[in-house]
Amino acid sequence: MSLIQRLSVLGMAAMAMGLVASHDYGEALTKSILFYEGQRSGKLPPTQRITWRKDSALRDGFEIGVDLVGGYYDAGDNVKFTFPMAFSITMLAWSLLEFGQSLGTDLQHSLKAIQWGTDYLLKATSIPGFVFAQVGDPYGDHNCWERPEDMDTPRTPYAVSKEFPGSEVSAEIAAALAASSMVFRPINRGYSARLLKRARMVFEFADKYRGSYNDSLGPWACPFYCDYSGYQDELVWGAAWLLRATKAPYYRNYVLANIQNLDKSSSFAEFGWDTKHAGINLIKSQTPEPFITNADKFVCSVLPESPTVSVSYSPGGLLIKPGGSNLQHATALSFLLLVYSRPLSKDSRVIHCGNVVATPARLIQVARSLVDYILGSNPLNMSYMVGYGKKFPERIHHRGSSLPSITQHPQHIDCTGGATYFYTNNPNPNLLTGAVVGGPDIKDSYADSRADFAHSEPTTYINAPLVGLLAYFKSH
Repeated sequence: MSLIQRLSVLGMAAMAMGLVASHDYGEALTKSILFYEGQRSGKLPPTQRITWRKDSALRDGFEIGVDLVGGYYDAGDNVKFTFPMAFSITMLAWSLLEFGQSLGTDLQHSLKAIQWGTDYLLKATSIPGFVFAQVGDPYGDHNCWERPEDMDTPRTPYAVSKEFPGSEVSAEIAAALAASSMVFRPINRGYSARLLKRARMVFEFADKYRGSYNDSLGPWACPFYCDYSGYQDELVWGAAWLLRATKAPYYRNYVLANIQNLDKSSSFAEFGWDTKHAGINLIKSQTPEPFITNADKFVCSVLPESPTVSVSYSPGGLLIKPGGSNLQHATALSFLLLVYSRPLSKDSRVIHCGNVVATPARLIQVARSLVDYILGSNPLNMSYMVGYGKKFPERIHHRGSSLPSITQHPQHIDCTGGATYFYTNNPNPNLLTGAVVGGPDIKDSYADSRADFAHSEPTTYINAPLVGLLAYFKSH
């Protein structure tokens, strides 16, 4: 990126900062949490607020005698992928641990969102020696356009085991349970202890029986949630969260001994459901090397004015990385910038990226500009959160949102019966309030097309770090 391009991006970010007063972070926060109620699988509670959703997948796991009812659909389909689900819960928990004091009336809904996930993760790890990594045949599901309430595609459970290991999914579950145990510790010590005990057990399983679920469940997990970065990062990530939850020297020693196993070719700006490198460095950034140096390198790889920036920025100032669902990178990396600004401020420290000096305030400014972009401070003046602002995506790639609700159309809609609703240019009939879609392309354009799933599909892991960001900016 040339100096002129960088200055252009900085100018757009500054412009977004100037528009900040127009954003209601509190409203966006409330809606970002509400979204999770639209992704629920299983028996819905009487307190369900997205009322066009009804009970679904009430027999998951029953064919093999295991209760796997509950949890979340990851995106716009009706499959339960445990790997990204667990990461979403880890990030929701981290959001509350960092910024929970700013949630106000949204705190209780956030806790319910986390527990809906952790209750399921406890079920998915209830049989010693097995971890359920997925429920639902992804090919059967993706070939149909059906409401979750109507599903008649195979609800096949897929598990990893001692003989067919899956260290990445197991260790991510351990991270989610450990982080969540810290969230619940002040309010429900019994539940917190149960989560932490299971986190230890599942981490031990992940570490003792090492291997990638690509090798055992690849035909079903790939290409949807293939693990491209290996499982070593999840093992270190899981241990880092167990260290934070327990303070046990075993996990500190584990992190220090195994950090060397991480893929050195991976960029310092890698963080998401697949790759945990930047997150590990941030969660450990108040401990000795190499974590502080790596955390500083992360900042220098993300800041648009840095000479070592490794991500791209659109003309309008949006952080861009290759692949689909780009806003997952904008929310996750913004969250890390915001989190890292806190110890930097406390220590009155700045980061030197070549000749560029990055202050804690600059990290917050970049994070805020990206949040503002998502909420509408962009060339299209469009919010990428459904139901927020005057202009937002209306044709999101989401089965339940795009098909008439059970209330409006009680008759069963079969596999091919939903095609008419998929191909129509009409807006989706059901508002999935708070859903953040994959977002615009590198030229800041957005087609609002149901078929363009790389840009129009919401996911649980786009929203999870955004909850923390919005909580902070609501009160700052």
